[in-house]
Amino acid sequence: MSTGGAPLLAVEGLSMTFGALKAVQDLSFTVHDGEILGIIGPNGAGKTTAVNAISGTFKPTAGRVTFDGHLVTGFAPHRLAELGLVRTYQATTVYGTQTVRENCRRGAFLHLYPGFFDALISSAKARAMRAAVEKEIDRLLDWLGLAQFADTEARNLPYGVQKTLGMAIAMAARPRLIMLDEPVAGLSAEETDHVRDTIKRIRASGISAIVIDHNMRFISGLCDRVLVIHHGQELAIGTPAEVMSHPDVIEAYLGKGHAAATAKANHAAPGH
Repeated sequence: MSTGGAPLLAVEGLSMTFGALKAVQDLSFTVHDGEILGIIGPNGAGKTTAVNAISGTFKPTAGRVTFDGHLVTGFAPHRLAELGLVRTYQATTVYGTQTVRENCRRGAFLHLYPGFFDALISSAKARAMRAAVEKEIDRLLDWLGLAQFADTEARNLPYGVQKTLGMAIAMAARPRLIMLDEPVAGLSAEETDHVRDTIKRIRASGISAIVIDHNMRFISGLCDRVLVIHHGQELAIGTPAEVMSHPDVIEAYLGKGHAAATAKANHAAPGH
């Protein structure tokens, strides 16, 4: 992970309000090249709303979003994807009646589309680009362990494989930063470990990630830093160990009594 120089993503003073509801309030954080940032918080804390505001689903009420040196606040999702900022969603967003290969073409055509006229007449340019797309998809499916499902309709895949397919579609768009919203929700422990290892491999290929999830074991074993959001605001940020032992984080998740007991136990530990 590189933390020197300008961050790949910089979020400054991000706010998102819906009428009287302040869903996100003055949120600021960065993500650097090669970094995995986890975002956690209780239900309703504003995690997904923040990602929606960053990724163009919502236009922020206030604040700035800079990606790879470009001011991108309020950009539409397809414009952000063209720059290399893509996301997945809590629910699997695949076309159930299309095959795994056909689903992946959706992402690949973002960068490998010959244009309407060339596609219409099946020009040499269009044929060459289609061949490049198929080659790219073959490589991606093999890399993600989906090659055996290439011709299977997405609706017939196990739920965990559908989650991996969602990442494959995003990866086909050639991102520099991928935002994953609850990638292991509803998965077994074995499936969760597979997704964690897949995200680590994605990072090893040079792609940064933001990961939202409630699974503390998953987040702790994956992320370089963790941002905790509570009531739309930053509650804590740091390494997984720093965040998981933070009194305010413990209180937000488990209540004041547990936080006080933890602080007392830590104070009584050897070395204090």
